[in-house]
Amino acid sequence: MKKMSSVILLAGALTLLAAPESQGHHSAAMFDRTTTETVEGTVSKFQWMNPHSWLNVEAPGPDGSMNEYDIELTSPNLLARIGWRPSSLKPGEKVTVVFNPFRDGKKGGRIVSVTKPDGTVLTERGP
Repeated sequence: MKKMSSVILLAGALTLLAAPESQGHHSAAMFDRTTTETVEGTVSKFQWMNPHSWLNVEAPGPDGSMNEYDIELTSPNLLARIGWRPSSLKPGEKVTVVFNPFRDGKKGGRIVSVTKPDGTVLTERGP
């Protein structure tokens, strides 16, 4: 009986220790949440995938050269709950994207909003 109790206790302890690992989520520290940037460009790709969806937008830089912006969104499950669909953004569509930029200077960041040509505004907070 004592051995069985030890096994159960050990199994419980291991489960609790493994719980944070099972969450497997990164922090948002890579984004500067105190700043927003805005780009007007063309959707090159909208990736509806786990654990995070991604929006890729091509936009001209100040010198006229094209830049690719990688914009992170939340999971498809959460996006679907607030009305997003895999077809919400299509390649070739003109959009205005507001985002919190990456801290390391890469082009892109974490979505704040996307405005479509018809005036529809998409956010992660829903309508």
